[in-house]
Amino acid sequence: MHLLVFGLGYSGGAVARLARAKGLRVSATSRDPARVVAPEGVAVRHFGEVLPDGVTHVLTTAAPDEAGDPVLAAYGPALAACATLRWAGTLSTTGVYGDRGGAWVDEGTAVAPGQARSARRVAAEQAWAGLAGRVAVDLFRVAGIYGPGRSVFADIRAGRARRVVKPGHAFGRIHVDDIAGAVLAAVGQDLAPGVRVLHLADDAPAESAAVIEEAARLLEVEMPPAVAFEDAVAGMSVMARSFWAENRKVASARTQEMLGYRWRYPSYREGLRGILAGGG
Repeated sequence: MHLLVFGLGYSGGAVARLARAKGLRVSATSRDPARVVAPEGVAVRHFGEVLPDGVTHVLTTAAPDEAGDPVLAAYGPALAACATLRWAGTLSTTGVYGDRGGAWVDEGTAVAPGQARSARRVAAEQAWAGLAGRVAVDLFRVAGIYGPGRSVFADIRAGRARRVVKPGHAFGRIHVDDIAGAVLAAVGQDLAPGVRVLHLADDAPAESAAVIEEAARLLEVEMPPAVAFEDAVAGMSVMARSFWAENRKVASARTQEMLGYRWRYPSYREGLRGILAGGG
């Protein structure tokens, strides 16, 4: 197998590291390879260069913009013509479901994006699905990503954390190690051409305040102050407000069954403990 990762950011880097640990040949692209700290053994190329020889699997982590999906814009014809390609995956978002008033969605739920960036994700998914006549295509709809170096611990330690209270408003999350684990489980399967929708969301969507409370308990520090959402929203960024504007719970039991993979961190509780145990 030869996996090509488009983008070596937080999630792409985790996938590349795990793929190398499993013995795969791994290449990656970057718009500025000189500034990328790549996992050992990962060959980094300039984004836009020709595909490396023998690519069998590709994963894109790049978000689409107003012009569309940047990877397909640069590599679409080459991917369509690549004789060795067997699988393509794209990291999308659970935001494609829009606001569900706190109701559950599963892998069969129809998309209903409520925001422009989510609509762009749907369009990008559809574009990648265009490869499915010849290769297997997995659309990974990803919940809120956290992990070492990207968790609530930093804000709590710095005294910046607040428990924003909005009863009944649950967020889905996924640990970055489980993103990597799920992607590599998919890469390891022998799939026929076609499209799958896969949910990268843990088993315990929870209110934001509950996660901060758990982190404070683990750190054995004073509980951060509670602030009603109505009082907090005025100081939020436009992006933060957009996240709080939608409320849904994302089921992933079918995804775990299809992949034969169970979350290493089935809830934020295990995930936070794992981060702290690793020094995060």
